Amino acid sequence: MCMACGLRSHIRHKSVRPTLTRPEERASNVSKQTILVAEDEPHLREVLRFQLEAAGYRVLEAHDGQQAIELARQAQPDLLLLDVMMPFRNGFEVCRELRTAHPTRHIPIIMLTAKAETTDKHDGLGGGANDYVTKPWDSRELTLRVRNVLEWSRQERAASPLTGLPGNLTINEEITRRLAADQPFALLQVDIDYFKAFNDYYNYGRGDLAIQRLADILVAAAREAGGNDCFVGHIGGDDFVLLTAPASADHIARRVMEEFTNALQELYDAPDFRRGHVEVINRRHETESVPLMSLTIALVRTDRIPVTHLAELNDIAQELKAHGKGIPGSVLVGERRTRPDAAGAESERDVA
Repeated sequence: MCMACGLRSHIRHKSVRPTLTRPEERASNVSKQTILVAEDEPHLREVLRFQLEAAGYRVLEAHDGQQAIELARQAQPDLLLLDVMMPFRNGFEVCRELRTAHPTRHIPIIMLTAKAETTDKHDGLGGGANDYVTKPWDSRELTLRVRNVLEWSRQERAASPLTGLPGNLTINEEITRRLAADQPFALLQVDIDYFKAFNDYYNYGRGDLAIQRLADILVAAAREAGGNDCFVGHIGGDDFVLLTAPASADHIARRVMEEFTNALQELYDAPDFRRGHVEVINRRHETESVPLMSLTIALVRTDRIPVTHLAELNDIAQELKAHGKGIPGSVLVGERRTRPDAAGAESERDVA
């Protein structure tokens, strides 16, 4: 076990200025995640910097609570490692202040203290801290906790605030991971037809409700049919992605279309639902009858269509979705065989 106190003999004791970085280090630190260490004891501050830099992080330092608040506001670090017992402002006060200010409320915080009492942990976690580490710490445990909190924070920032589902960054990472694994999978790209008219007619609150309802339907269908092999992401607006095993894709898509159709009666006012359309004013300031919402689902199976990179997969899905948009009602559009061969034979589209 590598304790912080066991490293003191290897670290030179010196005072560290709380500067962001030296100019000559800036270029090499651009891509590194930044951790702000707030610790009033110089030896421990130096040990933490040594361990975190060895793990590949860029480290900023503050020697009291007030300086921690100022640096957090100025530098917007990816994580704050915060000692509880510090001059001017203790760790609990720093945590509460950062959590109440919008520019810093998103910064994850790990509390660091010599106290192990349950009440201290409750105070820290209750004040908004994400995790808690007790001195003396094990170096490997500390870096694992830091890594886990940073990964959680990254996923939180990437998630859609409306649905809580992973956003574009995580979607792209998951697709790239599956392509690299060279295991066949299916992509369902789901889009709501006539959503803008619905949103304009009923207002944004009702529009958000429709998007959340579709998200719930996708998650439930994926869980029921695909289990752990499924991934559901929210591209944005009324666009979603679902990744699953090729054999499950068709069943999931049909279940999603069926459940969304059933949900329309809840989303529309009764007279509009019975009428089968809403009356909206178009861009030419004319009254236009717009059908009830439906779904267009583009299905791409990598066991049928060899795909080598993310952009290629997206292009195929967009082409299929554009084709499906011209077909009334909810529709599933996929490819029945491989893409165009060298002789130029075109793929056939399977429309359900």
